[in-house]
Amino acid sequence: MATIDRQATTLALAHALSAAERGLAVIPLSRTKLPALRSPHRDDPTAPPCHGECGRFGHGVYDASTEPERIRELFAAAPWATGYGIACGLEPHHLIGIDLDTKSGTDSSAALRELALRHLFTIPETVVVLTPSGGRHLWLSGPPDVVVPNSAGRLAPGIDIRGAGGYLVGPGSRSAHGVYRTAPGTSHLAPAPCPRALLRLLTPPPRTHHPTPSSSASAGGHGQGLVQFVATAHEGQRNTRLFWAACRAYENGIGDELVEPLVDAALQVGLSEREARSTVGSARRLVGGRQG
Repeated sequence: MATIDRQATTLALAHALSAAERGLAVIPLSRTKLPALRSPHRDDPTAPPCHGECGRFGHGVYDASTEPERIRELFAAAPWATGYGIACGLEPHHLIGIDLDTKSGTDSSAALRELALRHLFTIPETVVVLTPSGGRHLWLSGPPDVVVPNSAGRLAPGIDIRGAGGYLVGPGSRSAHGVYRTAPGTSHLAPAPCPRALLRLLTPPPRTHHPTPSSSASAGGHGQGLVQFVATAHEGQRNTRLFWAACRAYENGIGDELVEPLVDAALQVGLSEREARSTVGSARRLVGGRQG
C-alpha cells in the first residue's frame, strides 16, 4: 500500500506541476479530496483568521501556488497526498467550476440544459473533468472584476459552483473512490469564457438597502442591512450571502467594523465560527487584492 501511495503522490505532483505551467494555482489533496495539510492553528480556537501570513503551510487554497519550487515543498510536507486541488477565482483564468453532481438523485446535466434554454446561453466547448462518481466538472473563466462565490444547489439541484475561495479536484488526482480524468478531446483546451447570462446567475444580486434600525452604530444603516441579509439566509445560501455581504462591506470601507456582526449573523443561521470567519477572510483578501 505504501508503494501505491508513493506512486499516487508522485503522479499527483507531476499533474499539479503540469497544471501550474498553464497558470493554475494548486495545493495537495488527500484521498478525501480535502487539503492534505491541516491548519497550524487547529489547536488554538482563539487564533485570529490567518491566510498564510504566519509563513506556515496548512491554509487551504491560500497555500495555492503556480511556483514549481513551492509546489514541491507543499507535496514534500504532505507525502500522503494523492491528488491536487486547483484554486478558483485567481489570475490569469479566474476559474469558475460548474460541478454537475450525480449523488443528489437529480439529473444535473438536464437541469443545466434547462437553465441554458430558459436564459438563452450556450455552454462553450471547454475543459471537462470526469469524476469517479460519474459527475462532471466544467471549467469556465470569469472576468477579473467579478467575484463568483461558491454555492451548493443554489443554481439548480445537483449543480454546485466553485468560485472564489474554492477549488476543483484536478485531473489525475486519486480519491478514495477513483481517479479524476479529463474528458476525451478537452485536455488541450483552455477554460472558455463564462457566458454573460450564466455569469449573471452565478453572481449575487445587486446591492440593496434595508431600512432597519442599526444595532451597530459604527457600521451605519447600510452595514446593518448587510448583516440582516446574512441573518435571513436559508440553508444552501448562507455561505454565499455571507461572502457577498462581506465583499460589499470591504468595498464600502466598513469591512473590519462588520466582521463580528457578520460572523454573529452567520452563526445564527447555522454556519460554524471557523467557516464564517474563513468566508469573511476570503472576501477581505479578494476585495483588498482587487482594490490594490
